[in-house]
Amino acid sequence: MDKQLTVGERVLNYSVYGDIDGVPVMSQGGSPSTRWKRPDVVRAAEECGVHLVVPDRPGYGGSTRQPGRTVADVVEDVTALADVLGWERFAITGGSGGGPHALACAALLSDRVTRCAVIGGITPPLVDGPEPSADDEDPRRNRTSWLAARGEEYVRPSIEEAARSIMAGVEAGGPEVPPDPHYPTPLVPARDDPEAMARLTATFVTSHDGWVDDNIAFANDWGFSLDDVRVPTSIWFGSADDRARKYADLLTAAIPHAEPMPYTGGHIQPVNAYRDLLQWLKLS
Repeated sequence: MDKQLTVGERVLNYSVYGDIDGVPVMSQGGSPSTRWKRPDVVRAAEECGVHLVVPDRPGYGGSTRQPGRTVADVVEDVTALADVLGWERFAITGGSGGGPHALACAALLSDRVTRCAVIGGITPPLVDGPEPSADDEDPRRNRTSWLAARGEEYVRPSIEEAARSIMAGVEAGGPEVPPDPHYPTPLVPARDDPEAMARLTATFVTSHDGWVDDNIAFANDWGFSLDDVRVPTSIWFGSADDRARKYADLLTAAIPHAEPMPYTGGHIQPVNAYRDLLQWLKLS
């Protein structure tokens, strides 16, 4: 169910899934992403008995853009949304680029956030020095962050090219989600599924503003420190996602009470691992 909230002069769009009487969980999507979740994700929320709410950050899915936002600025939107929902306490999760935003809430809303789960998350990047090479061993040194630290005019062309490449693969008959060798499924062309195409279009075509602003926020001061995160935190990463594994090592070393949670699969969590994550969030 799609809904809308006004935060100051901005519009915040969000979707609601699962059991309205279930454990409240707010989910921060990746960079890029949409509030519209795949059917397997929706079923997992229903089966696990969680009340899952997914907002589109500023610049995504019709949510008003907020140029110059920091990672910590997400707390204003999450607080406003939790208040409207009547959530005094809730768990939070974030995948990939949503991870830093979930951690911001865990650090700065510790009186309200019960648990935090990060999937394939990142740490603050290293953006000084020469442009990183593609084979740099340290994931914190990556070209996108290096460009983002230098401004929108530097990073936007790179992001737009990545979006064009992804959609070209879809138009050629590719699936909505990259195949996972550990969980082989029939590769159904996304172009034949109107709902999948709506999700992909919202993510990769309609606007790149949220994607741009996320990366600029990551490349600058996050507005909190990782060691400010004091709530129980789990760091999930796939066995085939070497970059996420390296980040997971850094995150678990920096965050008190964080525990690594490896699963079999790639960057996008398979549904069985996502169910495990939701069950972990319910332990609060």
